[in-house]
Amino acid sequence: MVGDFSPADMAIRLTPKFHASVARVPGGTKTERSVVDKRWDLLHLASAAKSVIADEVTLAQHQVFSRNIENFIGTVKVPVGLAGPLRVNGVAAQGDYYVPLATTEAALVASYHRGASVITLAGGCTTMILSEGVGRAPAYAFHSLIEAGTFVQWCLANTESLRATAESTTRHGRFKDLSFTIEGNHVYLLLEFTTGDASGQNMVTIATQAVCDFIAENCPVKPEYFFVEGNMSGDKKASAQSFQSVRGKKVSAEVRLSRQLVERHLHTTPEEMVDYWRMSALGGVLSGTIGVQGHYANGLSALFIACGQDAACVSEAAVGVTRFEVGREGEFYGAVTLPNLIVGTVGGGTGLPSQRACLDILGLAGAGQARAFAEVCAALALAGEISIIAALSAGQFAGAHERLARGRKPAKPDAGEAVETADR
Repeated sequence: MVGDFSPADMAIRLTPKFHASVARVPGGTKTERSVVDKRWDLLHLASAAKSVIADEVTLAQHQVFSRNIENFIGTVKVPVGLAGPLRVNGVAAQGDYYVPLATTEAALVASYHRGASVITLAGGCTTMILSEGVGRAPAYAFHSLIEAGTFVQWCLANTESLRATAESTTRHGRFKDLSFTIEGNHVYLLLEFTTGDASGQNMVTIATQAVCDFIAENCPVKPEYFFVEGNMSGDKKASAQSFQSVRGKKVSAEVRLSRQLVERHLHTTPEEMVDYWRMSALGGVLSGTIGVQGHYANGLSALFIACGQDAACVSEAAVGVTRFEVGREGEFYGAVTLPNLIVGTVGGGTGLPSQRACLDILGLAGAGQARAFAEVCAALALAGEISIIAALSAGQFAGAHERLARGRKPAKPDAGEAVETADR
């Protein structure tokens, strides 16, 4: 690309330019039609584009979006498909779930549908929440290591006051733990909370700010400067720290599929699936992935978008471990463990009309459902791992995408056809 331009042209293109800019977008949280029209007037587009994004239904219910978006101009429609039923035998989730998945990727819903159907034929998967916690990590800079250590001693001695301060900001959040990392004259506090049925990022940010304010007013050791988040909490990024502990909800799911079920509905064998898993696990290690898994992000992002979760949290949620084995009686055993499921059934985008409707499809809208939703997330991830690895081990992976994404019939039965078989 650089070679397409002469040095003089490159200098002109890349030099800062200070001529008057186009009009600034009218900012703020106002969503009324008159304000939306002003924003659209800046774009000078054909009315067709506006009518699709700022459609009449969206404009009629504009107020419901005011706490979820700034500079509002409308909504984008993403196709939603159903996978399932997915039978979950969990501590929190019990029953057969039709799972709404919002995506533009052909073959994704078919793949998860196949995995869900086979799990259900096997009597369902077992799921269990192992741990919960959402953290913020304020960071402090002191003049010396001595001051840093003294600061930590003061915080430890005043932990109960910090707890009371944090919990005074929220009805549902609970202060769970306090830990420290000292690096020279820098101190990182990791404040960990449980967040009820909310995913909790805003909740813990507000609570942590209150703690920082309390420390500033009461601690005799004054930092040179501090920040409410020092980028050590693992928020919206894959990290070894949260992989080894928890961020959000840590969930494990397992299932056993009989050899007959694998051969008939997945067109492969337990041994072939384990052979592929073993090679892919080593491939993950060699490439330096955090955890070893096939494609958690596919199903989680589709489920997150459909159900009003923070889609950016897929960057941390799609971390974990998949393990496949051949059992004592020749059956297939599969398990997934996801330590970073930042999910909720209240707050955030869960109250928006379409997203609430998708949670209603699951029967998991509102208070008291977040743990069950997290277990469904893990069960869905397991379904996706089974389906994609079965397709790869059976040589059906490319054919499924050719048929479903390009509309071409492959030469041999593919994963999509296996879905139809599993439904019978």
